Amino acid sequence: MLTTTRRLFIGLLVLAACGTAESNHKKPAPAAAPTPTASGATELGYFAGGCFWGVEHFLEQLPGVIDVESGYMGGPVDAPTYEQVSSGVTGHAETVRVTFDPQQIGYEAVAKRFFEIHDPTEVDRQGPDIGPQYRTAVFVTGPEQRAIVDSLIARLKANGYAVATTVEDAGKFWPAEEYHQNYYVRTRKTPYCHMPVPRFDQRASS
Repeated sequence: MLTTTRRLFIGLLVLAACGTAESNHKKPAPAAAPTPTASGATELGYFAGGCFWGVEHFLEQLPGVIDVESGYMGGPVDAPTYEQVSSGVTGHAETVRVTFDPQQIGYEAVAKRFFEIHDPTEVDRQGPDIGPQYRTAVFVTGPEQRAIVDSLIARLKANGYAVATTVEDAGKFWPAEEYHQNYYVRTRKTPYCHMPVPRFDQRASS
């Protein structure tokens, strides 16, 4: 039998889980259209690091980032729903698609920020969110992106971090439901399991 304290702890974890705090029947304010670049040229990056709300929140603050969209990648199921992905059996990870202007910011800077705002040493979880859908992964679009990510991971390992991040070829990106998009901007809440840590400038604590 569960104790009262244990029930409370489990309840808090459930409430904290990404997506459970708001019903998918609520209609959010429509997202603003991305601002076009002067040259019209953009590039894409795909990053998974726990609940996509927090990853989206921090990456969209980078100068040169045009748009960040929450969604799903890495599994074989077509058009997965949040409920399917959150079951942990579809193979998908909560992923963000970052559209950026390469004239203003490079892929390396975006990827570096990704490694700073989530804990790349955690396996199949991020903070209170547990399951393979919350794994840390970078989905690369080609050998150039892969080389950049591999280099960043090598730097982190040299600083003593046991990096669990996988580097995988990008597949089909499925946008998440509207109520997931721009979550922290709309709700005026703050990320509960993401925060910037200068991992490239400091060694891992023993």
